[in-house]
Amino acid sequence: MRKLPVMSSDHAVNDRVMRICSRFNDAFVPVFHDSTEEFLEMLRYDLPEVTLVNFSDPATDFEAIFDTIRSDPWLHYGGIIGICRRSEETKTRELLSDCNIVSLIRRGEFVISFPRVLRILIQNRQILFQRDLQNYLMSNISGSFVMDNDPFNAGAYANIVTNYLYNSNYVDREGRDRLHVALFELLMNAIEHGNCGIDYEEKNRWLSAGGDIIDLIRTKLKDPQLKTRRIHFSYRIGEEYSSYTIRDEGDGFDWRSRLSDDGAHLETHGHGMRMTQAYVENLQYNDAGNEVAFQFPHARGRANVVPGLFEESDERVFEDSEVVFREGEESDYLYYIAEGNLDIYSQGQRITTLTPDDIFLGEMSFLLNNRRSANVVSVGRSTLISIDRNRFVSVIKEKPYYGIFLARLIAQRLSRLNHTVARLRREALELSTAR
Repeated sequence: MRKLPVMSSDHAVNDRVMRICSRFNDAFVPVFHDSTEEFLEMLRYDLPEVTLVNFSDPATDFEAIFDTIRSDPWLHYGGIIGICRRSEETKTRELLSDCNIVSLIRRGEFVISFPRVLRILIQNRQILFQRDLQNYLMSNISGSFVMDNDPFNAGAYANIVTNYLYNSNYVDREGRDRLHVALFELLMNAIEHGNCGIDYEEKNRWLSAGGDIIDLIRTKLKDPQLKTRRIHFSYRIGEEYSSYTIRDEGDGFDWRSRLSDDGAHLETHGHGMRMTQAYVENLQYNDAGNEVAFQFPHARGRANVVPGLFEESDERVFEDSEVVFREGEESDYLYYIAEGNLDIYSQGQRITTLTPDDIFLGEMSFLLNNRRSANVVSVGRSTLISIDRNRFVSVIKEKPYYGIFLARLIAQRLSRLNHTVARLRREALELSTAR
């Protein structure tokens, strides 16, 4: 059970939210806020993984919400489900362009679309709510799902996967945008051309007449045979790259001629496959043309966003094999790992390597006013952002929610340490028993 903060004073919308959430065995429990300031306080202190914001509600000061998120996107990385009026969809989507939008739902389609979002969130909870498991306990994460022919799903899946990779520093902003284009285009192709059987000429005529592709898809799905077709989507996220497979239940198409086409004759659409081919690696179709797979390389080793806490702090660069600090030194600085890898040595033995995924270096001795408990050496070139104790204290006074975040971070590290110790003890016991 997870809390779902909801910013909305609209009783009709709130009632629908409550009813829909109850259908999912309270996997999400909505907590309603009718005051923007109250909602912002929740954002600062609870740091929710996902929120629901009713942008169609006049009582919602969405500019203030955007400003809070943009003021420190590193801290406020949670996903946003938005509700908007159709007439304001383009404007709202533009405002949300730098935010982790999960889905933007038109108010008139909320009853149909919101359950879809919840289902997708529950199915993908491992990449929304278990980032520590990915970084410390699991070598990779994966998912395999069956989707119906709704373009809404294509956008939601593309958003969730790419936001996770970006927030976890697997890809940079450009990589996120490229992967989003690839995923969305291929999922939409599976819906439009695969399961619905819409060819280039038919789509071109429809769009040229001012039609909306969503309406054409819904028209096609009135055919019972087409309606029952499904999209099979799977992904696997590892350290070096992520892999994706998308399969529809249509008759397939001549993908060879489409990929070999230079695109010169294409008018209103049809460039998606060529863009995808340029953005990803190992793009492969099966012979029939109803299944496509590709890989996307990760670019790890650098944090995408620097915390607002460190905006005015000094940046220090360490070259390969350079010592960052030594065991026994006074802990005058807390470091944020912006780039690189750092080996930790204790009593001459390397005990671990820290990366930007670990976020901080030396926070325990810094906060406890102890001397450094280990030697730290840069592996390759590393960039660290340092903050002294006086600056840290003044920032915590200004932004007390950072203190709560750091306390949570330390608690998570202690939990991981306890997990590791317990695992090592089990392995040692099993080894001794086997002997």
